[in-house]
Amino acid sequence: MIALGKIGWCEIGLLTLALVEFAAPTSSARAKAVAATDMVNQLGGLETTADLDVAALRQQALERVKSKADAIPLKRPPVAVQLLKLPQFIADVQFDPDTSIIRPESYRTLGRIADVLGHPTLLPYGFLIVGHTDATGKREYNLTLSQRRADSVREVLVTTFKISSKRLQAVGLGEEQLQDAVHPTAAINQQVQVVTVAKAP
Repeated sequence: MIALGKIGWCEIGLLTLALVEFAAPTSSARAKAVAATDMVNQLGGLETTADLDVAALRQQALERVKSKADAIPLKRPPVAVQLLKLPQFIADVQFDPDTSIIRPESYRTLGRIADVLGHPTLLPYGFLIVGHTDATGKREYNLTLSQRRADSVREVLVTTFKISSKRLQAVGLGEEQLQDAVHPTAAINQQVQVVTVAKAP
């Protein structure tokens, strides 16, 4: 045993570093718990099932793209205004460029989403995964890509994280409902929304 008076600065530094590293996971775990609680609160509170037809929503977005209406992203109104009124949060899920392949580092994010969807408060609810893109490239391609990405997120939540497929739907809105219309090429426009759309009777 080393006497207290003989401990050098090096030993004190190593001891301090060890204590900091030991404490860090605890604070990190607390931060994640708070974030998960926030997500549960953001998704909760839907009183009745939303009057939402996902197939019709897809068709509506496709028709607007084909008509070439609202060519300037800044002047483009939301294609699905009803989604804006529902409980939701935005998830930063990263994909390989121009693909629906989810990057490995985003599986942790999807795992956290699955934990939130499995929370007892949210078990009676159904959700819509909404894919988006920024306004770079062709609108029709972006619409297709966003649908594939939304489908990919849903598939991972169902197959890897065992969320019931009956609780999840997916729709891609491409660049037709930008998260940040003032900055149509901003990264936030490529993020995924999780929206509460249904409540079991």
